[in-house]
Amino acid sequence: MTTRILPAVGDADAARSVITLLSQLPEAEPAAPVGDSTQLVDTLARLAGESVEELPEVVLVHERIGPVPALELIREVSLRFPAVGVVLITSDASPGLFAAAMDAGARGLSTLPLSYEELAHRVQAAAQWSTGMRRHLGTGGDALAGPGGTVVTVTGAKGGVGTTLTAVQLALAAQASGHATALVDLDLQNGDVAAYLDVQFRRSVVDLATITDISPRVLSDAVFSHDTGLALLLAPGEGERGEEVSDRSARQIVTALRSRYEIVVVDCGSQMNGANATAIEMADTAVLVTTPDVVAVRGAKRIVRMWDRLQIRKAEETVTLVNRFSRTTEIQPPLIQRITGTRLAGTAVPANFKELQGAVDSGRMHELDARSTVKQALWAVAGELGLVKAAPRAAQRGGALRGDRGAIGGRRRRGGTPGGGG
Repeated sequence: MTTRILPAVGDADAARSVITLLSQLPEAEPAAPVGDSTQLVDTLARLAGESVEELPEVVLVHERIGPVPALELIREVSLRFPAVGVVLITSDASPGLFAAAMDAGARGLSTLPLSYEELAHRVQAAAQWSTGMRRHLGTGGDALAGPGGTVVTVTGAKGGVGTTLTAVQLALAAQASGHATALVDLDLQNGDVAAYLDVQFRRSVVDLATITDISPRVLSDAVFSHDTGLALLLAPGEGERGEEVSDRSARQIVTALRSRYEIVVVDCGSQMNGANATAIEMADTAVLVTTPDVVAVRGAKRIVRMWDRLQIRKAEETVTLVNRFSRTTEIQPPLIQRITGTRLAGTAVPANFKELQGAVDSGRMHELDARSTVKQALWAVAGELGLVKAAPRAAQRGGALRGDRGAIGGRRRRGGTPGGGG
């Protein structure tokens, strides 16, 4: 992603120094510097008049810009052009100036004399904020920060209830409907997303765990582009390395993904840890998968209560999906809803493992026949959750067994064997 940068530097020598450094930044496109505050505002106004997308992602304001003082100029630019990230260049690194610059609307502060590392970091952070803001304002762009897209987590009441199958099919449905979609495997010890989609890729979520600023290039290096169009961020091949993914790094990873992709589906497995607990807390929608048997339903109730105790998520903010549903089972969806206190997906997934056997054994879950009642049901659930632009035809042709209908809706952020396996 190219970052367009407009320097506002009145001093000719300082301008040359800034341009020299900017020209060394990867994927940076510095414009000719403007010499005063009036020229800066006029230039931005002209570009905004054509389109918000014509605005530079980053504006650098030198402390000696005039005639308007730097902080006043930053405030004006931030108010008039909120999709632009502003960085102040100054020799004063005091906490007081830093606070004043942030209050004025700056996205960062780079101290004189300029260093490549600091300037690169500030520019990258401001650019990420800018592209995220443009997504939030509905102007498109390939964003990597800010509110971003919808995050859906999928958690199993216990192992083997179909967690990974659900996550994979929800992501495939979203991608097929035209959404840019990422599928993340946060089942850190036992993740099987790669096996379900016939993927061999050496990079994983662990490669992002120690990075404090996840740039577009770093993220793209860790993500596998699947033939279906899905972006896959996989679990580590060595399960013990999952411990390297902390709750803090999980928050950064989910934030980066949600602001680059319209839909982010996270397979959280059935074992709770700090990383997937963070993802569940951040999610717009948390799906809890259970089968209609005593052990699984007891597990679902236990998880819901734990989430509530740890203030991760309330029961009423959780959507329970019943997998392997049959009208002959003693435990029916309305009872599961009463036991767990959660909302219930309007579509229950039928018990029909024979449809899945070939796709599971070959690791080609993305080639599951559209006539599969399991696929139809899961794609219908994707429609209920708002993950598809229009309900996929596969989910409209019938064949999905219906459980008790519950209102399904996401919430915004506050801050194994499928069909038989997870």
